[in-house]
Amino acid sequence: MDEVLHNDPDAEGGEIEAFCVRDRQRVIMIDPTPVWTGRGHPATRGECPICGGSVFRLGRTPGHERIARPPAIHVAEPKARRARLAPDSVYIAFNAADVDFAMQLAADLDRLRMPHWLHDVEQDSVRWAGGVHPALKECGRMVLVASPAALDAPDVTAAWQFFRQKGKPVIVAQVFDAPPPDALRRAPRFDFGADYRAAFRGLLAALNE
Repeated sequence: MDEVLHNDPDAEGGEIEAFCVRDRQRVIMIDPTPVWTGRGHPATRGECPICGGSVFRLGRTPGHERIARPPAIHVAEPKARRARLAPDSVYIAFNAADVDFAMQLAADLDRLRMPHWLHDVEQDSVRWAGGVHPALKECGRMVLVASPAALDAPDVTAAWQFFRQKGKPVIVAQVFDAPPPDALRRAPRFDFGADYRAAFRGLLAALNE
């Protein structure tokens, strides 16, 4: 995941609560660490006290006042100025309403050193060459975080449709009761709302096929 970590155990100034999608409940983070995402947004990353998995929460905390904000990664720059994503990178398509789940999924992939790119929910403010985000062209696989908000979002729809047009695999990570569109009904689908661990294992198997 594109983020900068700063280990500062005293920076938070108190307990930080986050939603653990594995245990389906809000928890108090263990070892909360202030981070900056690749888009330059403040967030906190920690460990769930119940399952031990990663939890993530967007938003500024007192800890961010002690660390420098890095420049946001801008993939619209000429190729000569940026590193090209690996062909086996996973594009995680999601709606802003599902950012907590997307961040936790990215953190779990990150622990396994699986390269990935998080969908830019603010990409409408940029005109990409050819009208397509460079990461969509470079990533070889997609995980679509399926929720009612995501399936109704034009930018998310355009992302998975581009993948389908190029013949690249799309895997559905279902977080709510949201039937996928007809074009994706035969795509591998895993219900994270029912059992996160089992769904994540299935997702990994599908990504590695």
